[in-house]
Amino acid sequence: MSDKRLFVERRPEGDYAVRKSNSERASDVLPTQAEAIKRAKELNPGASPVVERVRNTPGGKPDQWRKV
Repeated sequence: MSDKRLFVERRPEGDYAVRKSNSERASDVLPTQAEAIKRAKELNPGASPVVERVRNTPGGKPDQWRKV
């Protein structure tokens, strides 16, 4: 069974990549996290993308992931 989840992660360039688990290339690269989340939902309808936390919040640190 393959992992069909899409991940939204921040790149060192400051933009956001949408990628499948263990992929070498991004499915898409967008300038904002919101646009990347929207694109991930378009690419995989019915599934929640997993988003990299990019700032400190009461619920977590930047190196953690959350579902949207």
